[in-house]
Amino acid sequence: MRIGIPREIKAGENRVALKPAGAAELHRRGHSVYVMSGAGQAAGFSDACYQQAGAHLLNSLAEVYVSADLIVKVKEPQLEEYALLNDRHLLFTYLHLAANRTLTEALLASGATCIAYETLVDGQGRLPLLTPMSEIAGRMAVQAGAHHLEMAQGGKGVLLGGIPGVAPAKVLILGGGVVGANAAAMAVGLGAQVHIMDKSLARLRQLDEQWRGRVICEYATQERIDLLALQSDLIIGSVLNAGASAPKLLSRGLIAQMENGSVLVDVAIDQGGCFATSKPTTHQHPTYIEEGVVHYCVANIPSAVGRTATLGLTNATLPYIIRLAEKGFVALQSDAGLLAGLNIYRGQLTQAGVAESFSLPCSDAALLLPKR
Repeated sequence: MRIGIPREIKAGENRVALKPAGAAELHRRGHSVYVMSGAGQAAGFSDACYQQAGAHLLNSLAEVYVSADLIVKVKEPQLEEYALLNDRHLLFTYLHLAANRTLTEALLASGATCIAYETLVDGQGRLPLLTPMSEIAGRMAVQAGAHHLEMAQGGKGVLLGGIPGVAPAKVLILGGGVVGANAAAMAVGLGAQVHIMDKSLARLRQLDEQWRGRVICEYATQERIDLLALQSDLIIGSVLNAGASAPKLLSRGLIAQMENGSVLVDVAIDQGGCFATSKPTTHQHPTYIEEGVVHYCVANIPSAVGRTATLGLTNATLPYIIRLAEKGFVALQSDAGLLAGLNIYRGQLTQAGVAESFSLPCSDAALLLPKR
């Protein structure tokens, strides 16, 4: 298989889709790896590292797409990449299509087959390619929230952990999945008062057993979410509907009632965001203030720690890249978890959540693939 690794061109994106050790493993197995010059530089991997691993260096995005059949990325294709994809390409990356109709339509028109990291599942129904980035995003959400509670950043001037004689900040985490659990761990470590809400009683029991009273674990109803939001200094939105749009958990009217200088961190922004006032931001301009509340809605939070994020992501993706390189479409036919990652197959949408978001027809992926 001919595998292409473009340099990421999304604003503020510092990750690369394959570390040099991964390129060496693919080369050892007889595959050709084409890496765009400078692709790994921001993450600390030089062109020489990839050359030593047996990869071929190319100078442009166009050359990578022309040379490769399997395109492996970190973030969704950007506008400049739309025209470079065609029906011979197998694209493997984060897509988050339910929040981006323009991208969805462009990928459908390209004829490419597109597999999304965020909907691929393992044998236990978990999301193995979302997990390492969710771990990072959860931890960084608290760092970002603590920083933007500072008055110089527009915040209300509350220290997350407080000091003796002064109460710590109140942190509300919406969603008890991987992001929420990691956010809770970070917030507790910094001494905050932490409240986590979820609709899964089983998950709440797990978290309660883990924290034994250090985190208040409560079932999420809209009435309780609204009440606690008004009492909170920092709210982290970490609700995930895999492959579909995130639910809006805080209305504009409710946000307008929050104390000025409170902070919202919307980790679900890739899926449209879970606050009514959320809109994507970048690492260069991470926040804005609306209704008196600081909003941090960076769409690629883990990129701030590009090296750690690259290593964590590529550790998780490499086994699937190898599978796709060695078996092609047969890998999809023989692995139900990998098939769950298929969002678009040669001009046809196969992810129900995306189809529902845009009122588009959805096809059964298993029926579309060629028979073995």
